[in-house]
Amino acid sequence: MARKKVFSIGVLILIVPLFILIFKDNSAKTPSDNVFKTDINEHILCRNPEKKFEIIVDSFDIASERIRRNQNLANILKQYDFGDHSVYDILQQIDKVFDVTKFKSGNPYHVFYDKYDTTGTVSYLVYEHEPTSYLKLSFGEKITARKLEKETRVERKTRSATIRSSLWNTMKDNELNPLLAVELSEIYAWTIDFFGLNTGDAFKVIYEEEYVDSTSIGIKNIVAAYFEHKQDTFYAIPFEQDSALTYYDREGKSLQREFLKAPLKFSRISSGYSQSRMHPILKRRRPHRGVDYAAPAGTPIHAIGDGVVIDKGYTKAAGYYIKIRHNSIYTTGYNHLSGYAKGMQKGSKVKQGDVIGYVGATGYATGPHLDFRFRKNGQLVDPLKIEAPPVKPVEEENLEAFGQAKEKWLKELHN
Repeated sequence: MARKKVFSIGVLILIVPLFILIFKDNSAKTPSDNVFKTDINEHILCRNPEKKFEIIVDSFDIASERIRRNQNLANILKQYDFGDHSVYDILQQIDKVFDVTKFKSGNPYHVFYDKYDTTGTVSYLVYEHEPTSYLKLSFGEKITARKLEKETRVERKTRSATIRSSLWNTMKDNELNPLLAVELSEIYAWTIDFFGLNTGDAFKVIYEEEYVDSTSIGIKNIVAAYFEHKQDTFYAIPFEQDSALTYYDREGKSLQREFLKAPLKFSRISSGYSQSRMHPILKRRRPHRGVDYAAPAGTPIHAIGDGVVIDKGYTKAAGYYIKIRHNSIYTTGYNHLSGYAKGMQKGSKVKQGDVIGYVGATGYATGPHLDFRFRKNGQLVDPLKIEAPPVKPVEEENLEAFGQAKEKWLKELHN
């Protein structure tokens, strides 16, 4: 009995300190360490929560759809559960901030479901109307409808490239925004024929591009540029005169001319001005005193200058046509149209760049194209050889200021 007692005391002497150590270790470690780790995790989760449309997305399952053709807003809303809120109530709230008839087919909308709500009711619905604006519906105790604007940012960029085919393809080949081609063609519309670019022509441009998040929404502004074409360099130097910002060459002459270089954008010349051309339908040689621009049917046709519509109609050869008198010297004609722009009538006044009609294949035509005619003093002349005079240059009292602006932009372009 005495031996068992001694043995038990010995075991206790060994075990008790061990329990004390374990308890001490756990009491020192578990509560504070767990709290500390929890704080860190919560801090990490809350530091930069991902947001869309000012909604923290971690808490929601999101279903994204697009408005289908002929689908109206009421039919869309009927697909979802908004709890105690009726479709009629939702439409009433939307109508206070947004015209419900302006929902566009093809535009996206997003439905937010609370991850921890098993009822399947909708917490938010967001409709993207434009790249920079959206309609946000919140469903709590009451419905809240707000039309909001996304934040945009502008990046200034400087890019250069050499022409290998078309201006459009050059933009794509150099991973530039293709819309930059549109902006450059508008600035140089009076001085460079973009249908006649040569391999080896080159350009450099300083411009501003606008973004929503990481998505480009377009070219905001061309700051300055130069274009090397046919062994000449055409500068576009911005300068404000008479409260209007215009682009000028190095001598202070405006790049804008009395006429555009071409009545179409981004097409190709399929047949030029000729005294003897094999007619594709009549199969005999005859003069072709115009320029044919091949383009898809429906491509907009622009008036190359200010003027008045003096004739409009249809002939067996020309198809639907329209003629514009620009002044006492110049008249232009546009043949083979598929239709006219709204309001185009004899006597209608047009501005340079106005859409007057659309490319077609009416009359003697093997495919959609525009037959463009140019008359000077009543005589047909080659449209590609017209040298239109420039508009008002930099005025004498502004030459010093223009010189300073020119020096600044030339230095930046050639840096």
